[in-house]
Amino acid sequence: MTIDAFRLANESDASAIAALVNAAYRPGVGSAGWTHESEFVAGVRTTPRQLAEIMDKPDSAILVGLENSEIAACAHVEKKGNNGHIGMLAVSPILQGSGEGKQMLAQAEGYAINVFGAEKLILVVVSKRKELIDFYLRRGYKQTGSVMGYPLSAGAGIPKKPDLKIEVLEKCALTCRSSVTPNGAPYVKR
Repeated sequence: MTIDAFRLANESDASAIAALVNAAYRPGVGSAGWTHESEFVAGVRTTPRQLAEIMDKPDSAILVGLENSEIAACAHVEKKGNNGHIGMLAVSPILQGSGEGKQMLAQAEGYAINVFGAEKLILVVVSKRKELIDFYLRRGYKQTGSVMGYPLSAGAGIPKKPDLKIEVLEKCALTCRSSVTPNGAPYVKR
């Protein structure tokens, strides 16, 4: 399976995106998927209200990937200075490992570069998630050495151990090829 369309999310998508993100990041015990962080963080990853706030911010967008018109993947892209920050990359747990994450990341990178003019792409990952960090390293990201405490104020869950850290990865935008939606039309800045 592959994602057959990409688009900007709108507030009516908030509940579906929250369900997808929470299933991908914090599924129940024995759930499918390899990207979750349930072992390290408790609580929900996001809420529909938080997503609506993200969508209302200037220079911030949530992109969704669709399979048969259903939201199967998403990513948040935000412009901060000359950088594009990519976060909340999520793929439905039953589809993980099939290439949808690579597709969604490429769309997020393309949006950051083509719409926000990003010169550098930034990601933040839970430092104990070696397999996820390796995924990003294979996509051209580099570890910056910047490590900090888990951001409790972000409202993205509670660490199960008080010493949980996050780490910053980055990639020069020049190494990314220009990305557009599958039908050839670039995303329109809202």
